[in-house]
Amino acid sequence: MPSLYFSVRQIGTGNTDTAVEESMGKIHRKIVAAGVCCLMTGMLTGCGNDTTKITEGMQLVETLDYQGALTAFDEAEAQKEDSRLIARGRGIASMGLTEYDQAVEYFTQALELSDGWVQNVDYDMNYYLAAAYTKNGQPAEAKKVYDAILGLKPEEKDAYFLRGSAELELGDYESAKADFDQAISMDPKNYDRLIEIYEALAAHGYREVGQEYLQNVLDTAKQLDAYDSGRIYYYLGEYQKAYLALDEARDKGGADSYLYLGRAYAATGDYNYASSVYNNYLSKQGPNAEIYNELGLCEMAKKEYQNALAAFQAGKQIEGNSLMQTLCFNEIVAYEYLEDYQQAEILMNAYLQNYPDDQTAIREQQFLSTR
Repeated sequence: MPSLYFSVRQIGTGNTDTAVEESMGKIHRKIVAAGVCCLMTGMLTGCGNDTTKITEGMQLVETLDYQGALTAFDEAEAQKEDSRLIARGRGIASMGLTEYDQAVEYFTQALELSDGWVQNVDYDMNYYLAAAYTKNGQPAEAKKVYDAILGLKPEEKDAYFLRGSAELELGDYESAKADFDQAISMDPKNYDRLIEIYEALAAHGYREVGQEYLQNVLDTAKQLDAYDSGRIYYYLGEYQKAYLALDEARDKGGADSYLYLGRAYAATGDYNYASSVYNNYLSKQGPNAEIYNELGLCEMAKKEYQNALAAFQAGKQIEGNSLMQTLCFNEIVAYEYLEDYQQAEILMNAYLQNYPDDQTAIREQQFLSTR
């Protein structure tokens, strides 16, 4: 057996993937989809220029084929399509390839190509630029971008949350809390955002402050449904109340209801029941990447490593899912626990080709090379 195992990746529980990254991912996926739609209708460029290859590139981004997207953008440049949108697309593809320095250059280039009139696409590119700075370990630069966004558009709720997250990275708790308070006041019933704020605070050592936000909702909300109350109980660590509420919400909600219900049971150590919750969803609703990942985590906890491997691999088969990196990482972990170090090393080498900035994986590759 290896002397040191690395942890499987979990989503939305304050572990390896931070709340900030998850939130940015949701925001940016919406932007990409909107960008593709606008390109298809010829609205984003503000002129009659052909954007055929740019549209193709953005569609490839949606399928996570970032190298293919860059090729399409090169072809778009050769055909003299819109320069700003080419730079924007290259920036997004570079983000997907974890080439954050390059992404910053492309987004900056796209913004510098502005004609001076601020359009929606300019806010879009500023969000991406800030995300690239964040991923590149430059929270101070990210904060400056959010400052600029809010200077022109003070109603941007996402910007308050993301700026607060950058301020936490900079150790400026007071400013972060002020921005979080502002984001909550602008949309007090957005419990998804409230949970993201809790996770950001918890990740930086302010769990009790985050829980105060959550408890305040339980104390003051007049109409809180079972799903939302169950999620809040889960993050407060009141797991029995959580699974009782979420069990009530299970048939009313979608995959998220099952995800949180299973997590609540898993948090009490009842991995068998948690697994049954996930399998029940899969048998009724069909494939879901997040469900497969959580099922795999439960099977790992039960030391059923072959079952865990099958779950992670099933999740990977779902094309275009946003958890591919997590599932790939967890697949490697499962092989390592199965003591198939050769296959784990092969997959790790391929993983690092796609995600070269994953420091945990780099350290584990060094270990696997000694097996």
